[in-house]
Amino acid sequence: MDKLHDARQAEPVVSIIGGGLAGCEAAWQAAAFGCRVILHEMKPERYSPAHHSSSLAELVCSNSLRSDAPDSAVGLLKDEMRALGSLVIRVAERHRVPAGKALAVDRELFAAFITETINQHPRITVVHHEVGELPSDCGLDPANPLILATGPLTTDALTNALGAITGQEYLAFYDAIAPIIATDSLDRTIIYQASRYDDGPGDYLNCPFDREQYQAFIEALGQATSVPLKPFEEPKYFEGCLPIEVMLARGPETLRFGPMKPVGLPDPRTGRDPFAVVQLRKENVAGDQVNMVGFQTKLTYSEQKRVFAMIPGLERAEFTRLGSIHRNTFVCAPKVLTPFLQIKGRPGLLLAGQITGVEGYVESTAMGILAGRNAACLALGLPLSTPSPETAHGALLGHLTQSEAKHFQPSNVNFGLFPAFASKLPKRQRGQYRAQKALAALAQWQTSPTGRPLD
Repeated sequence: MDKLHDARQAEPVVSIIGGGLAGCEAAWQAAAFGCRVILHEMKPERYSPAHHSSSLAELVCSNSLRSDAPDSAVGLLKDEMRALGSLVIRVAERHRVPAGKALAVDRELFAAFITETINQHPRITVVHHEVGELPSDCGLDPANPLILATGPLTTDALTNALGAITGQEYLAFYDAIAPIIATDSLDRTIIYQASRYDDGPGDYLNCPFDREQYQAFIEALGQATSVPLKPFEEPKYFEGCLPIEVMLARGPETLRFGPMKPVGLPDPRTGRDPFAVVQLRKENVAGDQVNMVGFQTKLTYSEQKRVFAMIPGLERAEFTRLGSIHRNTFVCAPKVLTPFLQIKGRPGLLLAGQITGVEGYVESTAMGILAGRNAACLALGLPLSTPSPETAHGALLGHLTQSEAKHFQPSNVNFGLFPAFASKLPKRQRGQYRAQKALAALAQWQTSPTGRPLD
């Protein structure tokens, strides 16, 4: 606490706790506005259960930032982030790996480059230590703003500190991460390369099932042992990141209409779509590792090895990382946050990243952009403003602050969060129309002090 207190009292600066995607992006944005930034990161002094690298911006789940299509909601969000000078998106494009229409990265090169960029910035100071508590006056002085960007694995100490301010009952749920496999352990006589509906070799490796293989697989999966939750833990999974065994519990065909959907992936040996398919995506530029797309799981390690060996082509798979369950900490944003990502009643305390109640790398980073800019405006005495709800950033803010609190759940960006159309449009034109409207509205917002950095 002393290091945090001293850094914040020296002069009006933006302080940030957490060096993940949102924290790094917030630091970059605040520095662009001319603020001095103190970024507190607990690694390598202490690691969370899911973190292993000392780098900033470590990706612990998938290496994909999802679709780059400009007429998709997440593609539009990334286009807006590019317009706002996002460090994370710029570095992701520099270190991307083939992933069809998605933006996926070599996670080690990506994190290393962001770490170097942040450390070399003349206005940003990185302090490596664990912040175990918040000062009693935290957030009461908006001229010395603090951004909490500690991510889905916020420490118990900071969770309790935040809970004392916001209400402990709104803070935790759990999601899971997918396994990674050594590419040279795959059986390429069975596994074939293709992207859904695309001509050419494609960017995904596909493990095809016939009906009997699928039936045997789901029977084994349904009987496999999972890691039990602790007595005080309540499983509240994000719908977009359900463990595969939880999906299976909803019905035997659920996986075939989810991560194992075979449509548009004909097996070149038969010319027909398989009955089901498991897709593998490159994990790094070298291509010596792949991850199992959509295969988040909370099975025990031994059960993962046993059951996943039943996937055609993975009989001798070497797992370089097995799936695991982890806690995700977030607030009930409609009760807790203002449209500027400030804690209500604490105008100098802002949240960024997944802790706000968004889900996904891109969405978390986008909240880092907004929190960093808002904190800079507070420190510099500039007025606050928010992007239009017609933008992807504004739509996410609307979800956070205008949803019904009783049923609030973290969400990825999607067009359902945007304002309704004034008139009907053909479905094929809707994404493009949304994108045009959003980018025009964002450009107009960028003429305001909040939207325009100093350099």
